[in-house]
Amino acid sequence: MVSLSSQSKKLGEKMSNMQSWKQNVGSIIDYAERIFPEVEIVTRSLSGEIVKSNYGQVAKRAKKLGSALESYGIKHGQNVGSLALNTYRNMEMYYGISGMGAVMHTINFRLHPEQVVYIINHAENRIIFLETVFAPLLEAIQANCPTVEQYVLLCSKEEMPETQLKNAVSYEEFIEDGNEEYEWPELGEDAPCGLCYTSGTTGNPKGVLYSHKSTLLHAWAGSSANGLGLDKDDSILMVVPMFHVMGWGLPYIGAMNGIKLVLPGMGMDGAALVELIEKEKVTLAFGVPTIWLGLLNYCNENNITLDTVKQTVIGGSAVPYAMIKQFDEEHGVNVIQGWGMTETSPLATANIKTKEMEAMPKEELYKLQTKQGKPVFGVELKIVDEDGNKLPEDGEAYGKLLIRGPWVNKRYYKHEEDAIDADGWFDTGDISSIDPDGYMTIVDRAKDVIKSGGEWISSVDLENAAQSHPDVMQACVIGVAHPKWDERPVLLVVPANDKKDKESIYAFLEDKIAKWWKPDDIVFVEELPIGATGKVLKIELREQFKDHLIK
Repeated sequence: MVSLSSQSKKLGEKMSNMQSWKQNVGSIIDYAERIFPEVEIVTRSLSGEIVKSNYGQVAKRAKKLGSALESYGIKHGQNVGSLALNTYRNMEMYYGISGMGAVMHTINFRLHPEQVVYIINHAENRIIFLETVFAPLLEAIQANCPTVEQYVLLCSKEEMPETQLKNAVSYEEFIEDGNEEYEWPELGEDAPCGLCYTSGTTGNPKGVLYSHKSTLLHAWAGSSANGLGLDKDDSILMVVPMFHVMGWGLPYIGAMNGIKLVLPGMGMDGAALVELIEKEKVTLAFGVPTIWLGLLNYCNENNITLDTVKQTVIGGSAVPYAMIKQFDEEHGVNVIQGWGMTETSPLATANIKTKEMEAMPKEELYKLQTKQGKPVFGVELKIVDEDGNKLPEDGEAYGKLLIRGPWVNKRYYKHEEDAIDADGWFDTGDISSIDPDGYMTIVDRAKDVIKSGGEWISSVDLENAAQSHPDVMQACVIGVAHPKWDERPVLLVVPANDKKDKESIYAFLEDKIAKWWKPDDIVFVEELPIGATGKVLKIELREQFKDHLIK
């Protein structure tokens, strides 16, 4: 790739006469404070109480936090850790920490304690902000986290629990002497803003360090017509955790556009989500398939229709055909499937409904909506074979998915080598196809694709087919060692209504998959193991069933 600086030299150093802009995500909340100060940010607290804030209040309190961190001695570029739920205080941290020049380091509390220790030490956190419910977790590991000087619990002084955490103080005490008129410092466009670590299913988690520039560009892309399907009058339910890839950019996108945010705290069960949806007239909801599965089941069992919800954006893993159909037919909710990863900030593709899609027969529409969508502006995709040769975008060929763009990871945090090739392409680890209209479809993760007798079987497509069966609540397909074919698929099923009929499922699949894709066995299970980011842990299942087909 030719750099802009080298291009300008070729053009005789001629540059534009436009003003430059010192980028800082703090400018987003400043804008929201000026233009949308009264737009609500609604939180369900740990007690279950619904607390209402707004962008004006968040802006002032974020500045108090920023000045308090500066007074404490936090320097530009230092990582400030958080184990926090989706709440208004977390919103304040997003802006207060990054705005003052430090790095908002979101820690996934669902990770194994050893991984949390690794992440805290690797990031060299001096301060950790945490919900009171996570105090026992950090008390158990604090002796192994020598860089941490202080723990700030996200509560008032009156709510402060007894704790053994070092130099523990409540959030409200920490910010009380802060200056709500604090001015964000000027920062370079490549100054770090946020830090997220991968889930680390194999080896230690790897850190991805986002810049102010990349975060702003990502927020603009998410706000676009081909981004996340937003409307300025939306009421957004953020079920996606804010520790998961910077909340999919929604804390920034919401403030940039003055959109009401509804933050569920720990209330992720069907009853709690339905209550928030109804009370706050939610029109757009963001989350992962496993959460929506629980919500849909709750609605079905209690004869509830999601009347106010118009759309849901689903990411994290492939959305089953059956879920898309159920959302539409039972609730009138349009599903927007998005794809991305920690390394892509995460937004890379979105499947926004077009006029052409609206005119399609329903079955054809649902099938198209199972695709991960088209790349948003700024993102480039290509698929390549094992030798790195570009494959045709004909919807038939599939290979390794590569990506590049201004909010795509170049190098993992503290790594010496780049994670991209010489032309700037990042290998996603996905096996994908791209059709002539630009729709990208994830065929499988490279580590999950089933190689049977030299042919590939897509576990994603097989799962989608199985999950359309009325007696299948959840389906997972893994490749299991086979004495003749190397690997063969085994279908694991969480049954609906306690119905366990293998033959019925086999018959259902007969005209939906190739004959050689037929699972060698169907195993009924009570539940599937879910990882820290809401995805099924296939690595655990492959280990558990590794000898299942070996007689």
